[in-house]
Amino acid sequence: MTTSQLFQPTRIGDIEVANRIVMAPLTRSRADEAKGDIPGSAMNVDYYRQRSGAGLIISEGTQVSPVGKGYMATPGIYSDAQVEGWKHITKAVHDAGSKIIAQIWHVGRITHPDLTGGPQPVAPSAIQPKVVAYTHGGKVDVPVPHALSLAEIKEVVQQFRHAAANAIRAGFDGVEIHGANGYLVDQFIRDGSNHRTDEYGGSIENRGRFALEVVDACVAEIGAGRVGIRLSPLTPFNDSSDSNPQAVFGHLVDELNKRGIAFIHFIEGETGGPRDVPGFDYAAARQAFKGTYIANNGYDRQMAINAIDSGRADAVAFGRLFISNPDLVERLKLNAALNDANPNTFYSPGPVGYTDYPAL
Repeated sequence: MTTSQLFQPTRIGDIEVANRIVMAPLTRSRADEAKGDIPGSAMNVDYYRQRSGAGLIISEGTQVSPVGKGYMATPGIYSDAQVEGWKHITKAVHDAGSKIIAQIWHVGRITHPDLTGGPQPVAPSAIQPKVVAYTHGGKVDVPVPHALSLAEIKEVVQQFRHAAANAIRAGFDGVEIHGANGYLVDQFIRDGSNHRTDEYGGSIENRGRFALEVVDACVAEIGAGRVGIRLSPLTPFNDSSDSNPQAVFGHLVDELNKRGIAFIHFIEGETGGPRDVPGFDYAAARQAFKGTYIANNGYDRQMAINAIDSGRADAVAFGRLFISNPDLVERLKLNAALNDANPNTFYSPGPVGYTDYPAL
């Protein structure tokens, strides 16, 4: 056993957590698509309950509107039926002694009309990304997106606000805004995907405007202490790029700090890839932001202990390790062996590779 601060209670904004281990958001594609992307089946409930050793669980990405959906069988949080479905999950997690927040997202241009129910993908600019969508008809290139009008941008901001309100209705302890990995919020931030010439494009301040309006809308709805955001300043995931990530994300960190939000969840380096990528100073962001700094990307037990005990991070999020180790916190405490994950079952329907990984 270890006495590391990693396993000690802390507070993330207004949320008291039993330890500093966070379950990262993980797309698993097991919502009930036929009934309207509803979560909350017995299998979904079991999956989250099994992983409730985490101090904080961040739900899988949960779309704020039908047009925000980018993958098959991902859950939504915009309908009453979806809210009712999520209630079963949040109750199970709370009964098991953990806390859970909803990751609310809009994929923007990273989708296809087959997944949105017909509408074209939307984005800050009509730039086709070099990615494919996994549709019901197979793998296809995503189309050129529709550039959002000013009125439509305001509508999407309100969709995030509605999602935050619904998250509280559903029993979540707060929300994480998905501002990472080349999805809509990130598309506005980065100049590789944002070529606008109005107040949402061009300057660093303008490109950060949409992200901050989404944050402000969620804060107005549920309070700053229950709102966080995920950022990935250096990842090229989903054909995302920026000419000066230090400047634009440094500006965002300063503005987020002024708002007193609960946390920033940083993907350090390239998502699921190398960590030692130059271009952004995470240590400076840690110093500038007075809320909780959640570190993510390729952490193992010793790295996490070192990050927490040195003060480099306040909490550490684990993703893939939580897929195959439902009792990950206990295994990390004991320094026990870890189960290997089977990537072939990450997104397949049914319990195999979802709720059947063994605990100690």
